[in-house]
Amino acid sequence: MGFINEFKEFSIKGNVIDMAVGVIIGGAFGKIVTSLVNDIIMPLISKITGEINFTNLKIVLTQENKEKGIEQIDLNYGNFIQNIVDFIIIALCIFAFIKVINSLKKQEEEIEEAKEDEPTKEEVLLTEIRDLLKQK
Repeated sequence: MGFINEFKEFSIKGNVIDMAVGVIIGGAFGKIVTSLVNDIIMPLISKITGEINFTNLKIVLTQENKEKGIEQIDLNYGNFIQNIVDFIIIALCIFAFIKVINSLKKQEEEIEEAKEDEPTKEEVLLTEIRDLLKQK
């Protein structure tokens, strides 16, 4: 029973739930970025580079010969290039996203610090009472 209780405690902790939400959102974000790359950025790159489609780039290592039963063997380096471009764009998007979140957190922390520096209502009232007592 100790193992079950430990697992229950572990699975209910906020960190595990936060991680699960992050994985789900990350998966959805990955789909968005993949669509951005495949549907918007790569067509633009193809247009600029003269209609080159990276995924079709390959080096034929062995030609197909149906008479001898030899299949064509290709070195598909275009897929590799496409995956590198995908990675770079995804990394840039994640970097930009984290940068925005960090700037929002920094602004929130600055607001909290400003609030902490302001005296509370009780402190203001006590200061006024002190000043009135000093005047008498």
